[in-house]
Amino acid sequence: MNITSRIDRLTSTPMLRKILFLVGIGWLFDACDQGMVSGVLAAIGGEWTLSTGQLGLLSSIGMLGMCIGAALSGMAADKFGRRKVIMLTLLIYGIASGISAFSVNYTMLIVMRFFTGFGLGGELPAASTLVSELSPTKIRGRNVIILESFWAWGWIVASMVSYLVIPQFGWRAALLVGAVPALFAAVLRAAVPESPRYLEQIGKHEEADRIVSAMEAQAGEVVEDCVTLNDEVGEGGGKVRFAELWSRKYLSTTIVLWAIWFGINIGYYGFVLWTPTLLMAKGFTMVKSFEFTMIMCLAQLPGYASAGYLVERIGRKPVLVIYFLGTAVASGLFGNAATIGQVITFGCLLYFFSLGAWGCVYAYTPEVYPTRVRGTGCGWASAFGRVGAFLGALVVPVIYQAFGSSGGYGKVFIFLTIVFVAVAVVVMIFGKETKGRSLEMITE
Repeated sequence: MNITSRIDRLTSTPMLRKILFLVGIGWLFDACDQGMVSGVLAAIGGEWTLSTGQLGLLSSIGMLGMCIGAALSGMAADKFGRRKVIMLTLLIYGIASGISAFSVNYTMLIVMRFFTGFGLGGELPAASTLVSELSPTKIRGRNVIILESFWAWGWIVASMVSYLVIPQFGWRAALLVGAVPALFAAVLRAAVPESPRYLEQIGKHEEADRIVSAMEAQAGEVVEDCVTLNDEVGEGGGKVRFAELWSRKYLSTTIVLWAIWFGINIGYYGFVLWTPTLLMAKGFTMVKSFEFTMIMCLAQLPGYASAGYLVERIGRKPVLVIYFLGTAVASGLFGNAATIGQVITFGCLLYFFSLGAWGCVYAYTPEVYPTRVRGTGCGWASAFGRVGAFLGALVVPVIYQAFGSSGGYGKVFIFLTIVFVAVAVVVMIFGKETKGRSLEMITE
């Protein structure tokens, strides 16, 4: 019985739950940094007297770093291993974020935010790939969504820091709050093992067997006569296979996946980075805008929980369609909110559906490629998505300025609604279902 079959027949084990927690802690602090960007933008714009264009570049430069980091780390994960990549990229992110707090001018801050994004963008696809490959088929999607749910806790921490720290101690303190624990999380991740599927791929059968045997012992399983897939072994750790993503076998998969990632990024980052600033422009104080954002972030938790429940029951494709359409409706309602109650209610719906969609996207992405190119496929999909995030962060202020303070707010969310509907249609027509199928059988 090969490594894939042995993993797929397991249930959740203490080792897997520990790995999920340790990888998730780093994910939490990644999210904390991203969440505080919106608060930092609102605070630093006044302190340094930055124009809307400068603020747009500051918010989007991290996305450019994430784009490059994701592309390079995905290929590196297929060549050198998932574990090494998530350790290195978390260190890069933590160090760069800490240095950002001591920026003496706008240029220095731009450079440091680029490297922060580089580390963050590099870590996320490698981490989701690792968790997916360590998870049995029947709980694989749920586990990746649980990992993604740490993002919600990071945003909740970020919103609290923005609400409590930035008004009192400034944006520099907020960046430090996110950097120090991230470096500690990198140390904790030393206990995370390499993916056994990857180890089998590169011929390290004994190491792969040792990890899976420990999981089997915890689950009460005993496996004899372990063999490997001869046509898969030894192909990992070699050439980077970007071109294979565009071969006839994976062409439609890659196009659909890139469209999903591009759309969710341009839509999500289009509103999430600018919500406090847009609310302030609507007449609310900085403290009030942070307070509203903090409340909205709480709605992410049931969004992830519901998506995690449904994804293993009705499948990836219907969950993606439902949650993208839900995000579109919520975006339209939020853009037309006229009272505080409507702002909070529709904002909560927006965060609920958008983060549920994000969780399913992360669960779906590693499932559509085989092990030998899974890191590369996830990395490049994420990288292309970050192009959307970069554009989203830049397009929002352009739309807002084009229609002025009276009509710009609503037009921004009309644009985002159209984006989310378009992604839902792509998934509905061209997406494929991966629920209940072994990672090595989905692409067959």
